[in-house]
Amino acid sequence: MSRTLNDLALGALAALAAGAAVSAEPKPVPCASAEYHQFDFWIGSWDVTEAGKAAGHNDIQSILGGCALLENWTGAEGGVGKSLNYFDAAEGLWHQQWVDGSGGSLSLAGKFEGGSMRLEGTRTATAQRAAMRNRITWTPMPGGKVRQLWESSPTDKDSWTVQFDGIYSRVSAPH
Repeated sequence: MSRTLNDLALGALAALAAGAAVSAEPKPVPCASAEYHQFDFWIGSWDVTEAGKAAGHNDIQSILGGCALLENWTGAEGGVGKSLNYFDAAEGLWHQQWVDGSGGSLSLAGKFEGGSMRLEGTRTATAQRAAMRNRITWTPMPGGKVRQLWESSPTDKDSWTVQFDGIYSRVSAPH
C-alpha cells in the first residue's frame, strides 16, 4: 500500500509533536541558585568616593547568563583595572581575579556572610615587595550605596592597614 501525502504529513506532525513534548521539558538554568546572586548588589554603574573625594568610576556587569560579574574600573587619576568575579559551587566560594593597567594583580576568594561579601588572598613576595595578605569587604548600605573596604597585612603579622575605604553611589540601574 502506498501512503498518501496526507498520511505523510500527519505522520510528520505526530513526530514533531512527540519531539516537542520531549524538548519542552525545562532545562536546568546554569547559575540560577541564590549563591550565584549574592554579589548582585554590586551590579551597576557607580561613582566612587574616598573620604569625600572622587576616587573613580566603576561599572559592574552581570555576564555569562548570571554566572559571573565583570568589573571595569577607571580611577580619578587615570588608572584602570578589571576583575572577573564568580561563584564556584564545588568549593562553595566566591573568587575574584583582578588585574590593572600597571600590571598589578590580585587573586581573592571568600564568602558572603553577615550581610557582606569578603574576599581574601595572599600576594607572594618578589624582589620588590614582601608577601602581603589582602582582604576586601563589600557591604550594601542604606540608600543603595555600597562600601568597599580594602585592607592589607604582612603575612607574618595580624595587623591590618586600610588601603582603600570607598563609597559607591549608583549612577545608573544594573544592566
